[in-house]
Amino acid sequence: MRWPWSLLVVICSRAAGAAPEEIQVYLDEMSDPGTFGLDVHNNYVVSGDPVADYDGEQQSVHRYRVTPELAYGVTRYLEIGLYLPLATLDRDVRFHVDGVKVRVKFIAPRPSDQHWFWGANFEFGGVDRELDINPFNAELKGILGFREGRWIAGFNVNLDFKVEGPASAPPSIELDTKLDYRVAEKVALGFESYNGAGETRSLVNFARAQQSTFAIVDTSIGHWDLDLGIGVGYSTNPDEIIAKAIIGVPID
Repeated sequence: MRWPWSLLVVICSRAAGAAPEEIQVYLDEMSDPGTFGLDVHNNYVVSGDPVADYDGEQQSVHRYRVTPELAYGVTRYLEIGLYLPLATLDRDVRFHVDGVKVRVKFIAPRPSDQHWFWGANFEFGGVDRELDINPFNAELKGILGFREGRWIAGFNVNLDFKVEGPASAPPSIELDTKLDYRVAEKVALGFESYNGAGETRSLVNFARAQQSTFAIVDTSIGHWDLDLGIGVGYSTNPDEIIAKAIIGVPID
């Protein structure tokens, strides 16, 4: 590894041309106060263009990413999380341990009969240069959504910062959307959309940013939660077909 493991306060940024370690729209789910939660993020790029944005970048096509995310409920409205490790299995079936990141999530208090919610999430961490030419990055995520009957909707606005590295640039913005409809007691169907909107100096430049859309199934088997999706990348995204699975592991 070429980055210092003693620096645990660092984030995996979304390197251009690569599916991130976490493909998820944040809603209002929180670990109960004093309890832990564990999600395992799994992403695989089925097909795409084998391009590299810089010398030494690990290509995303046929790469599998797996990231355990441990969360702890501090209060009803505050949760902390640790992604450790950020790991990949590259197209040559070589295993890499690539980084770590931490996060803090806040969901605003609301009356029990209020269907809409809002909050924020902040992440900070770092990765190996094979995943991002700028190893130290941060993200501030705005969270907005509602739950009404069988419907769940969520909207995230992400502001991504390059904290340290050789390729400096202004913050970039991404707009993420989720819409779910529960078709059975433990099955919901829907879609998720991840839309880069450009840098802060040239906003709403969708034609020059990465886009992807996923068909998703949210379900559970016993005490295990599953968020499964298959997506397509377009615009400047070289990842054409992307599969994802978020596995909620019972640890109580």
